[in-house]
Amino acid sequence: MAVPRLYKTEAVIIRQRKFGEADRILTLLTPAFGKIEAKARGVRKTTSRMSGHLQPLNRCMIQLARGRMTDVIAGCETLESFHRLREDLDRLSESLYVAELVERMLPERVPNYPSYRLLLDTLRRLEQGDGREIALRYFEIRLLDQGGFRPELEQCVGCGKQIEAESHFFAPRAGGVTCPACAPDSGGARSLTLNGLKVLRQLQREPYNKNARLRLDAPLAQELERHLRSYVVCVLERDVNSAAFIDRLRRESQLTPAEV
Repeated sequence: MAVPRLYKTEAVIIRQRKFGEADRILTLLTPAFGKIEAKARGVRKTTSRMSGHLQPLNRCMIQLARGRMTDVIAGCETLESFHRLREDLDRLSESLYVAELVERMLPERVPNYPSYRLLLDTLRRLEQGDGREIALRYFEIRLLDQGGFRPELEQCVGCGKQIEAESHFFAPRAGGVTCPACAPDSGGARSLTLNGLKVLRQLQREPYNKNARLRLDAPLAQELERHLRSYVVCVLERDVNSAAFIDRLRRESQLTPAEV
């Protein structure tokens, strides 16, 4: 059966980059085709009718024409623009972080509806504004799981013994939690509190509606972010650009008017 030259798909735009004088290459996450790249011809021209639709983070219905190397966008319609994310720099930076993790972690052309659903749900949660810390940590641990990088939280990654309900260590390079005896042999292991372990396990085991009830104090929120971000960096083998932007915004928000 011949593959149709034109096809339609729902998609969230997770990245864009300039190409030539007036085009862009867009990275799209789709529910049926996974992550794909497509060329948007002339979209950087002021007369382009598609430029307003093809913005990062937009959810669109896109018509594509199959090309020899890269498919070409033939038409588009915005389904969700997440405009409230763009009105708040903190929420925007967190959303770009989420999009960057998806773009970096998922392979191309591998159908992955759960990751598409996770991305879309997370963007909606960030736009609502409540419980953003939990939304981000839930997203990270679920995306790692869906990408085949599930952190081990039940057994010591060093000796294999069952992890008891007490303080231990998290070793991102080794892939999860380690007991105190094995921590010195696990490069980069950091202390993991009992509450930190409990929350990580709940994020991994329970659906979002149960995790949404969690309330984290500042030290615990910082601990969870530190451990999961270090694990993400180890998996990707590189820093996450948008994570550095989030940190910068936090630092600037703490400056006094005189320091600014």
